[in-house]
Amino acid sequence: MSPRYALTATPAPELYNTPKLGMSSADLVNDFKRYYGTHLAQDKGCASGHYLYSALALTLRDRLFNRMKHTKHTYAQAHCKQAYYLSMEFLMGRAMGNAALNLGLETETAKALNELGMSFEELIEMEHDAGLGNGGLGRLAACFIDSCATLQLPVTGYGLRYEYGMFQQKIVNGYQVEKPDHWLRDGNPWELERPEFTQRVKFGGHTEFHREHDGQLRAYWVETNDVLAVPYDLPVPGYQNGTVNKLRLWKAAATDEFNLEDFNAGSYTDAVAAKNEAENISMVLYPNDASENGKELRLRQQYFLASASLQDILDYWVTTHSEKFDDFADKNCFQLNDTHPTVAVAELMRLLMDEHGLNWDEAWDITSRTMAYTNHTLLPEALERWPVNMFGRLLPRILEIIYEINARFLREVANHWPGDKERLARMSIIEEGPQQQVRMAHLAIVGSFSINGVAALHSELLKKGLFHDFYELWPQKFNNKTNGVTQRRWLAWCNPDLSQLISNTIGDKWVTELSELKKLEPYAHDSAFQQKWHAAKRANKERLAALVKQSCNVDFNPDAMFDIQVKRIHEYKRQLLNVLHVIHLYDRIKRGDTEGLTKRCVLFGGKAAPGYVMAKQIVKLINNVANIVNNDEEVGDWLKVVFLPNYQVSAMEVICPAADLSEQISTAGKEASGTGNMKFMMNGAITIGTLDGANIEIRDEAGEDNFFLFGLTESEVEEVRRDYNPRFIIDNDADLRRVVDLLESGHFNQFEPGGFDEVIAAFTSPHDPWMTVADFRSYVDAQQRASEAYEDKQRWLAMSIINSANSGKFSTDRTMEEYNDEIWQLEKINPQY
Repeated sequence: MSPRYALTATPAPELYNTPKLGMSSADLVNDFKRYYGTHLAQDKGCASGHYLYSALALTLRDRLFNRMKHTKHTYAQAHCKQAYYLSMEFLMGRAMGNAALNLGLETETAKALNELGMSFEELIEMEHDAGLGNGGLGRLAACFIDSCATLQLPVTGYGLRYEYGMFQQKIVNGYQVEKPDHWLRDGNPWELERPEFTQRVKFGGHTEFHREHDGQLRAYWVETNDVLAVPYDLPVPGYQNGTVNKLRLWKAAATDEFNLEDFNAGSYTDAVAAKNEAENISMVLYPNDASENGKELRLRQQYFLASASLQDILDYWVTTHSEKFDDFADKNCFQLNDTHPTVAVAELMRLLMDEHGLNWDEAWDITSRTMAYTNHTLLPEALERWPVNMFGRLLPRILEIIYEINARFLREVANHWPGDKERLARMSIIEEGPQQQVRMAHLAIVGSFSINGVAALHSELLKKGLFHDFYELWPQKFNNKTNGVTQRRWLAWCNPDLSQLISNTIGDKWVTELSELKKLEPYAHDSAFQQKWHAAKRANKERLAALVKQSCNVDFNPDAMFDIQVKRIHEYKRQLLNVLHVIHLYDRIKRGDTEGLTKRCVLFGGKAAPGYVMAKQIVKLINNVANIVNNDEEVGDWLKVVFLPNYQVSAMEVICPAADLSEQISTAGKEASGTGNMKFMMNGAITIGTLDGANIEIRDEAGEDNFFLFGLTESEVEEVRRDYNPRFIIDNDADLRRVVDLLESGHFNQFEPGGFDEVIAAFTSPHDPWMTVADFRSYVDAQQRASEAYEDKQRWLAMSIINSANSGKFSTDRTMEEYNDEIWQLEKINPQY
């Protein structure tokens, strides 16, 4: 603890024996009134929704923090092994509903608010989505730590407290326009600032070596530009079990040092420049790295997270174990969520050697037995690589350590494959070339005892492709951990009608053991149960239709098929293939060819990275096509299309329960796993998809008759790529020819000539890596099968029930059990609150 916050007097033990807080509606009413009237100083003249929401949040937070404190003490008393989940993203969504659910207070909270003349649902809508992530990676991290708490595993999350989230997405004339997402504008009542645990993170400077009195040569990183890392703790509650783990987020702040000389000389700008530069580190989620400044800021963010978190953990260790590190590796494990935090490998070495006096071999033994790396991408360009010059300027001591790690590693490679210089070059942590690069994924693999992919296919492709050399050297390090999602948020909370039906039918054990859903399968063809299932789905579709009307002013017919694709906008995820199918349906309807069609409402959602020009063009194309389709009287109710702006967790909570058809159509071999596919399946949507990522396992679980498969396999993609000729395929497929003709004629951009030329050129090129044209015919045929199945209502309902019944594998509870059994090996601890 910082000396600044230390006391000379020791408080009486009674201070820490805080009483349990009541859980009845009367208790909640009393606390709510106290917070609203006293803490927030509101009266009858101040009926602000913000203060009402804050009063309820603080009321629930008290109960969470009581349990979080008790959980922490229980872990300390047990001297248990702990794991730490380091991630640049935690896409938590709204906290209030999740808190009430996991505390078992949904009913009592609603009752309390009703007594006060308010609606629980209305207050929930007051909360901003926490802007701590931009997609699947961050949402997965949120699900992971939820499951860890429910499983009573001692796991702490570490991330960054971004002042601004990814961005608020507006659609203006069909284009994506980015607006700042200042999600902390009104504060965050769920967090607790912990300034006493502030850490100091170094940048710049240089290294000096001095020989100590014991003869050991020790490195000193000096003349650095330091930044303070101030921690904020958020509670992560388990499901009604007394466990509340924590997510610790770091905010960057300037040090107390202030250049008074500059200030007195009248140079106020220079005097505060260091403060601004420091605070920028946690200001914005994932800066655009198209520029050198953007790259540098992103590297600063990653090191800031790793250094602050590891210092925090080591401080706690020293406080409880002094400077003895003999059993540190037996009591700690660091899970690196993707390549972003993998500078932690070198930083732990630095801290153990430079700050705690261990020698290289001792430090490396600890590091290589505590680091575990999860890879989330098959795209080589998505792996972190940093220019050596920039890395050395920002983190000179870390670069020295990386060079030493690499030298020792390459010696091992050379001994294993004597004379194989090409392999040495491929495996080196330092990539040679006109500009040397630090390959962070290689550093992660070399420094970790476990490397896992996130779906069966993904893990196999890592072993035979991206990391094949490393797999040949260390096959024992590689394993698979198929992703999941938490059913607490993605079924129990977001789909109350269906959840109630399921619990009434098979009991509520599924909330913590999702495999229990298998008991639904015998009801798949039960007409009475099908009717109840349909009623729940239709109510959800009406809720989504209201959101679409409000956001897009388009009428969705709840009786039509709701065809949904929501995810980050990226060429490999192939929103383009989907919109080509939409144009195909539009063409059929305009030609009067409606035999075998079903009425369909197609919803797209997702954000394109600000610097990703092609992705933003695809957003524009979707919106232009939607504008033509939705305003054509001949099309009418046959087809409606929307691009729902600003897709985020709270929107998915409405979308997911309403989906009929789940679009998971990435080019085979490109999607690591996907988690949206699991959320949709859990809620009874049927997947149309390629054999990619977790789709393969979803199809295995649901059965091939309950999945609409299309497209080339991963191996077929590589085979077709050799002599790929999209124009030949277009010329020999009349449906596709008409779609391309409509696009090339400018039908969807009549007042924007040439607007989509680049998009057309991309998918008609023989070098298109996403093979869009190659999969068009198979995709259209699968969509036709989906249309025919939807028209057979009893068959569709049976498929829907069977999908939900077989989604048990895709709970993060199962995923985290596997992480724990095979990587972390933690003891489950029950705080018995």
